Amino acid sequence: MKDSQDATEGRTDWRRFAVAVGLPTVAAGVLVAGVASGAVAANFSVSGTQFKLSADRLEGEGFTQYSGQLPTETVQKQTGAKYLVAAKSGIKSADIYNLCQTVAVGPVVLRIEAGKDPDRPVHADDLLIGMSELSGDATFTDIAIGQDASTLNRADPVPRGDVGGFGQQAKHVTIENLHQIAYSTSASTFKLTGMSLKLHVGDGTQCF
Repeated sequence: MKDSQDATEGRTDWRRFAVAVGLPTVAAGVLVAGVASGAVAANFSVSGTQFKLSADRLEGEGFTQYSGQLPTETVQKQTGAKYLVAAKSGIKSADIYNLCQTVAVGPVVLRIEAGKDPDRPVHADDLLIGMSELSGDATFTDIAIGQDASTLNRADPVPRGDVGGFGQQAKHVTIENLHQIAYSTSASTFKLTGMSLKLHVGDGTQCF
């Protein structure tokens, strides 16, 4: 392989690379700082870019789930439409073990890991996730399925769904081998214990 500094054909355009790396770095910094301080509101326009999240286990007190929509600023301004998502999940209080979160921007992958110590999991309060896919082994305690989404109260003050919408809620939820593809996450507090943030170029560095 020719050296990228000596061969014109294989030369790296470092300006473009810096832009590609800078975008997800800034986005991650704002997300982590904003969520950790409780500054991120539950109602915000999403980018439309999905990110992946995985965890060995999630333990949640006060769980709600309902179908909903997330607004994207560009689409809203042009047409007034909203970006449809499969579900919104609210959790009053959550402990997340061995968390991994990745977002890909072109060939660059931003990877955040936290909560690897089983005695110091990631902790979130008033968590609301807008997602398109969710998989894992789930156990619910005291669950009600088919409840009007506007009356879901287990995760209060997390926003509820629309009047007449389909919803479900449970007193407690355990999800093992969690895999999730999401558009947004907000919380009043989000404590990332033992956090590691790295940028990777190439494949094989996403959570799953």
